[in-house]
Amino acid sequence: MSYATALLATCANTLGTLDHLVARAQGHAKGEALLQSRLVEDMFPLHTQIRLTLDQVVTALKRLGKRELAVDDSDITSFAIARTRIAAVRDLVAQTDPAVWPAAGDPVEFTLPNGMAFAMQAHEYCRDWAIPQLYFHLMATYAILRMEGLAIGKADYVGYMMKYLRQPAAG
Repeated sequence: MSYATALLATCANTLGTLDHLVARAQGHAKGEALLQSRLVEDMFPLHTQIRLTLDQVVTALKRLGKRELAVDDSDITSFAIARTRIAAVRDLVAQTDPAVWPAAGDPVEFTLPNGMAFAMQAHEYCRDWAIPQLYFHLMATYAILRMEGLAIGKADYVGYMMKYLRQPAAG
């Protein structure tokens, strides 16, 4: 499996998890106010964690898929808006052709808004940047929802694993 195919599958799985978590959050007693919750004061609130999870996927598709894509920096003000944006990014992933991505050893360079600059190979970008960033913001989303009392567990976080579930062998 190529690094591109692996990253696209990871993005599809995590976006499915994000959509599931947001769908579950829609029924929370706090309603849309839940979007303002945060783990600690110096971390982003739930609505930003959701947006940053999406941004990580779009940014990877831009950097590696050589596509002109705009990151939506607007605030997520409702769970319905969040789910619409998740669906749009899921569509982008589904429409992405990994064959047009650079070779695993090709360079990827980028500079963050704070001026930090990075240079690495494409496969390193996936392994060391894109996937950890994606999971960080997804986990922050999960943690905020748990902290706020939403009844979710590990099965909600890795629900995509159910496609691999098998019955134990008789005996």
